Amino acid sequence: MSPRQKMINLMYIVLTAMLALNVSSDVLNGFSQVADGLERSNRTITARNMGLYRQLQEFNSKNPQKGKVWLDKATEVRANTDLLYSYIDSLKFEIVKVADGEKADVKNIVNRDNLDAASQVMLAPVKGKGKLLRSRIEEYRGYILGFLVDPDKRKNVENALSTVPVKTASGDEMNKKTWEESMFENMPTIAAVTLLAKLQNDIRFAEGEVLSQMLADVDMGDLRVNLVDAFVVPQSRIVMRGTKYSANIVLAAVDTTQRPVVYINGRRLGNDRGLYEVTTSAAGSYDYSGYIEVLGRDGSITRRDFKSSYTVIDPLATISATMMNVLYAGINNPISIAVPGVPDETISATMTNGTLTKSGTGWIAHPTKVGAECEITVTANVDGVSTNVGSTKFRVRKLPDPMPFITYTDAKGVPNRYKGGKPFPKATLLAAKGVDAAIDDEILNIDYRVISFETVFFDQMGNAIPELSAGSNFSERQRAAIRRLQHGKRFYISHVKATGPDGIQREISPIEVIVN
Repeated sequence: MSPRQKMINLMYIVLTAMLALNVSSDVLNGFSQVADGLERSNRTITARNMGLYRQLQEFNSKNPQKGKVWLDKATEVRANTDLLYSYIDSLKFEIVKVADGEKADVKNIVNRDNLDAASQVMLAPVKGKGKLLRSRIEEYRGYILGFLVDPDKRKNVENALSTVPVKTASGDEMNKKTWEESMFENMPTIAAVTLLAKLQNDIRFAEGEVLSQMLADVDMGDLRVNLVDAFVVPQSRIVMRGTKYSANIVLAAVDTTQRPVVYINGRRLGNDRGLYEVTTSAAGSYDYSGYIEVLGRDGSITRRDFKSSYTVIDPLATISATMMNVLYAGINNPISIAVPGVPDETISATMTNGTLTKSGTGWIAHPTKVGAECEITVTANVDGVSTNVGSTKFRVRKLPDPMPFITYTDAKGVPNRYKGGKPFPKATLLAAKGVDAAIDDEILNIDYRVISFETVFFDQMGNAIPELSAGSNFSERQRAAIRRLQHGKRFYISHVKATGPDGIQREISPIEVIVN
């Protein structure tokens, strides 16, 4: 037991012993002295409780958002305590009034040894108020215990406001008295008033326990810190011209002796500094989330969730030859468009003098008019705003002339192209279908459709004998002339007419064929 409870129990033993004796004037004077002492103690406890209440008021005036909830609870506790305290005052006055009459004065009791007044007020069969007092004390005790968490404080309040009936010395259940009977039956007036004063003392004690608990709870859930510093948290360290740089300037506080525990994507961070590092392997936008756990002053764990994202861009250096900004009319020109720090899905582009469409991870430009410039304009969605991030002009040229060739299959079964100027096996030549054309300069790879061509053979007299093809294929007359050619002889393929994807028909350069 606490020292206070031991003192109270000892006082009960003394009072019980005195009641067993004849109530002498000395005993009554002793009760008076005890009552006066309890009154002084009540005033002291009341002043202390008022000091605690004023501290809550001061805190609320400085920080209403945090302090109001506790001040409201404290005001409610104070009001309920005052109601019960005043009710007990009224009971003391009624008992003294029955003993001394209309001129009763609780502080100056005349008939202190009256044994009937307390029983008449508190234990009367119909109008006795002892049962009501017990009910109100039990209700108040449950109300107060609802605010207390500390087990020692709860036990002290339970003992101070206990209404457990007291058994007789024999312990016989049939002779068991109620709490109010053990308190007021055959009790001298001065003793009853003293016991009620002691009950008021216990009520003020319970009120003080709750107010001190509330004052401690004002910042019990706060996190203890020993280092406060300013931090700049930018939304991005990569900012394009014309967009906004955004950053939050915050005051952060940490406890260097109690580092928080950080979990990201379900895994605990491997350091106590809150440093999150991840190796990037591919460009794009990546989201991550997690939570922080930190131990509070009251031993509870506070958890705060968070989420964020970052963007990975490829290392990029833009190098371009200004003289070679060329697009070819009539064909699909592959275009690569990238904006550093901006995901591809937020980029859009338009084009003059043609069409521009998205194709996979790239773009396809299809200009129309030769000789006129086309301009590609790129916009990007940055922070929800469509921003022009650049434009480039291109010259539009027609496709260069293709080269004619004879398609054949070599000894390994691989398709190949004979472009003239060197010996060519007659058997392979006769196996070929005819003449094809294409641009294959390793920059452009564009097939053309051959419409017609001529072959020019020379007879023994040196006369030129032209033969017309059957479209893109050798005609029978051309094949017959090839068969008659001897080793080392040559002929020419000329007047090759072909059309490309731009729809323009053009006559391309001839080739010399040497028969092996």
